Amino acid sequence: MKDMSPYLAFVLAMLVGHLALEWIVARLNLSRLDPQLPDEFFGFYDREKYARSQRYARERTRFSLLQSTITTVVTLLFILLGGFNLVDRLARSLVSEPVLTGLVFTSALSVLSGILSLPFSVYHTFVIEARYGFNRTTVKTFVLDLLKGLLLAVLIGAPLLALVLWLFGAAGKSAWLVVWVAVTVLQLFMTYLAPVIIMPLFNKFTPLEEGDLKKKVEAYAREQGFKLKGLFKMDGSRRSSKANAFFTGLGRHRRIVLFDTLIEKHPPDELLTILAHEIGHFKLGHIRKMMFASIMHTGLLLFLLSLFIRNPGLFAAFGMEHLSIYASLVFFGFLYSPISTLLSIAMNCLSRRHEYAADRYSVCTTGGPEAFITALKRLSVDSLTNLTPHPLKVFIEYSHPPVLQRIRALRAVRCDQASRA
Repeated sequence: MKDMSPYLAFVLAMLVGHLALEWIVARLNLSRLDPQLPDEFFGFYDREKYARSQRYARERTRFSLLQSTITTVVTLLFILLGGFNLVDRLARSLVSEPVLTGLVFTSALSVLSGILSLPFSVYHTFVIEARYGFNRTTVKTFVLDLLKGLLLAVLIGAPLLALVLWLFGAAGKSAWLVVWVAVTVLQLFMTYLAPVIIMPLFNKFTPLEEGDLKKKVEAYAREQGFKLKGLFKMDGSRRSSKANAFFTGLGRHRRIVLFDTLIEKHPPDELLTILAHEIGHFKLGHIRKMMFASIMHTGLLLFLLSLFIRNPGLFAAFGMEHLSIYASLVFFGFLYSPISTLLSIAMNCLSRRHEYAADRYSVCTTGGPEAFITALKRLSVDSLTNLTPHPLKVFIEYSHPPVLQRIRALRAVRCDQASRA
């Protein structure tokens, strides 16, 4: 028996190691579930609903572990049994032009991945989320979302991939730099256009109607010197009863979006503090910083990728008969996974810091913490949020601080320092 390729050993170790880490974090997180309701939430959670939130956390965690385990096992078998080479043979039998072959190869892998993940998505949406009263997605909406996602992949994803493959083949050693510039330009362009072209494919956005809330928000925006380009309500209730708000777009397409479920469940004073939090992200430069970090991350990824294009050892590890640029992109993803995980943890740490800063901005520009704290509590209860996550779970996966930590931080805010990011 031949010795295992170092590349193959590394890839297999990363897949198994990532799954093991997920199991460890999940078990630690479940061990932190405490049937005793935290004092901060007395009057918001009743005994039965709090117990229900913990059942929800357990069920979602176990389901996620099942999905990850099956996905990892299938991926391992696909690698070891030469699945990538079989797909490459199929792609080469259909087309001979390298870029088109790459599109067929990646499309086939995407279809296989989609087939594997579809049953899990269906069960999560129509069984787990429905069981806990969250799901409002109809079968028609679910299918249409899949078809729209496929359409976007064909109209946007395929041309972008074709451009990347062509540039790596034509631009020589500097290809990664050229691709980085091209991808960055497209990323900024899509950020600018997404609110008016892509997002409306999935949801309906309507300007917030006249009333007390709109008056409060417009007055607040003037007071803060924030040019409010658009304030919209989104029909999030089409898919879920969970509520949210977010900031999106650039330039004249910059807008703040409120889920209709959020508006239904919160009075204007609480909604204003939520909107102030989103405006705080903009005023404190968080959006620019995160976009810059994302662009730098893309540059690092592409530079490292350029070092492994058509690497014979890497292709041998996956049992490939032919070297290609398109398969290099796929195989490099396995090598990059530990770096991606570390960078994701770093980005989550930065994001949590930004959330604390935006929280301070909100309470110090709207008159105090109580309305915002109440809003956070309602959001947590309505979403059956786990109030006591394990610190390791938070460190690795959370982009927002746990709600109890946010509340403690809000009560300790000194508003003369609120503007410091």
